[in-house]
Amino acid sequence: MSRQQRVALRRSRLTDAALELFGTQGYSSTSIERLCATANVSTRSFYEDIGSREALLIALVDRLNTAALQRLDEALARTGDQPLVVRVVESFRAFLSVTCRDRKAARVFFVEVVGVSPAVEEWRRGQRRSISGLLTREAQRAAERGEAESRSFHLFTLALIGAVTSLAQEMVHATVPGEAISVDEICDEIGYFIHSGFSVRPAVQPT
Repeated sequence: MSRQQRVALRRSRLTDAALELFGTQGYSSTSIERLCATANVSTRSFYEDIGSREALLIALVDRLNTAALQRLDEALARTGDQPLVVRVVESFRAFLSVTCRDRKAARVFFVEVVGVSPAVEEWRRGQRRSISGLLTREAQRAAERGEAESRSFHLFTLALIGAVTSLAQEMVHATVPGEAISVDEICDEIGYFIHSGFSVRPAVQPT
């Protein structure tokens, strides 16, 4: 293998180890030494290839986010002739099928990534802005078709992303039998939320 291939392989093994360890024992409880032992990578290679535990966390959530966005785009393409509510709900369902594919992924993506450092928070803001922009464009197209009220959707889409994040966090934290939350239940709530925020509001009749 070339040097680039060896580096890519080590990065992949370290990212896999991060998913396992951050997703089970948590980011703050996972040492670099433990990550390297799990990935079978030397600490010297870790610092040369990754640089820091923070950078490894960003690499991991970025990998999950990239795969989730691909699924989201596929859902939008598949539901091109459907109403806006259906398109957005199915897009989130596709996104969550990756980020919440198991408890480890959901814990890393929605819980462990919160409040780690300014760099990780900047990644989270960028990720939210990206999805917000996509949803806003979809809503604006729907408004042009008369399917949604014509207004600024920026704050609403950010609120929608915040609601999904909060529900996903509750799904991770739910440990009592009977209180478990499923992706389908999250998507049902998204549907109610979107119907209220995107639908055309009836004109107020003068009294």
